[in-house]
Amino acid sequence: MSDNQRFAPQIKIPATYLRGGTSKGVFFKLQDLPEAAQQPGPVRDAIFLRTLGSPDPYGKQIDGMGNASSSTSKGVILSRSTRADHDVDYVFGQVAIDKAFVDWSGNCGNLSAAVGPCAIHMGLIDAARIPQNGTAIIRIWQANIGKTIVAHVPITDDQVQETGDFELDGVTFAAAEVALEFLDPADDGDDGGSMFLTGNLVDQLDVPGVGSFAVTMINAGIPTIFLNAKDLGYTGCELQDDINNDAEALAKFETIRSHGAIRMGLIKHLSEAATRQHTPKIAFVAPAQSYTASSGKAIAAQDIDLVVRALSMGKLHHAMMGTAAVAIGTAAAIPGTLVNLAAGGGERRAVRFGHPSGTLRVGAEAQLVDGQWQVTKALMSRSARILMEGAIRVPALVLEAK
Repeated sequence: MSDNQRFAPQIKIPATYLRGGTSKGVFFKLQDLPEAAQQPGPVRDAIFLRTLGSPDPYGKQIDGMGNASSSTSKGVILSRSTRADHDVDYVFGQVAIDKAFVDWSGNCGNLSAAVGPCAIHMGLIDAARIPQNGTAIIRIWQANIGKTIVAHVPITDDQVQETGDFELDGVTFAAAEVALEFLDPADDGDDGGSMFLTGNLVDQLDVPGVGSFAVTMINAGIPTIFLNAKDLGYTGCELQDDINNDAEALAKFETIRSHGAIRMGLIKHLSEAATRQHTPKIAFVAPAQSYTASSGKAIAAQDIDLVVRALSMGKLHHAMMGTAAVAIGTAAAIPGTLVNLAAGGGERRAVRFGHPSGTLRVGAEAQLVDGQWQVTKALMSRSARILMEGAIRVPALVLEAK
């Protein structure tokens, strides 16, 4: 390495650090990024990686804005929408912690709650669209998956209201509620629009060396593989340490996920799963039962419809990914899926499920049309708050990424 490379200066990039739901991420305005990063490619990836502090073989992201979990190793790019009837375009990157890899294959449902507030903060929304007091309706184009999200952002005295009394399990402090509508959340793909890529509500997935499992594989919100907890030897009430401290269990989940991804047509070879960590998700469900959440809060069986645990980026999530919540709500609304059966079966428009940090309610509007299940929207509430604003600094060497 030459002295010029060793002592290369840092560059400043305007950025805003936000919490959205149970996630945190660094938000950039597209036009503020270096020109080479204003389109997909190695420079954009290098900036995201260096901003979050990846790859880090220690797994701590000490030299970046990441907090050593999949929920906090995220980046977002926002811009005025180029699409009719939309306000803002939203691009999401899930940054691996220990690998030099950014996964652009899916959305973050939690950070979706922060997109509307941040777009207003960045001046990307026309002032005429924002009431002095009331609710700003922000139409978001989620560019990763080509879907529309409608955010209902509370406004007080011309400012985004961030404080409030809305409580979200997995987040310590109450804040203002941001209601989200995920429109037509089932991925169109190449299968003619079916959210069940195999055509079945339940499949039998054979995983060599692991076993054979009943699965519901759905593409709504994010591609997700659901299993029954009992088939895996679990109750469905596990907390993070029960799974994440068990290397054998994590390896088993990744093997199942990889074979499920092939069955869903998302990849062609098992080796491709390593470079598609963000999707599909894998989760397991069980009927409602009482348990103690990670905060010590008692969750009563009579207050929920089912319990769900989900993994993200190879680890059990501390609460629930927003996009997986969309998949849960959608699958619960369709009689016969494993999620619906765990919730007691029958038709339902909403469920409240238990996760490691507490509970969450999610709704979905589904109907059977010409023998195919369709979902028009999924609904849930989150909250968001700006944590820091200004600029991040990264070594100028990121601009030389190839």
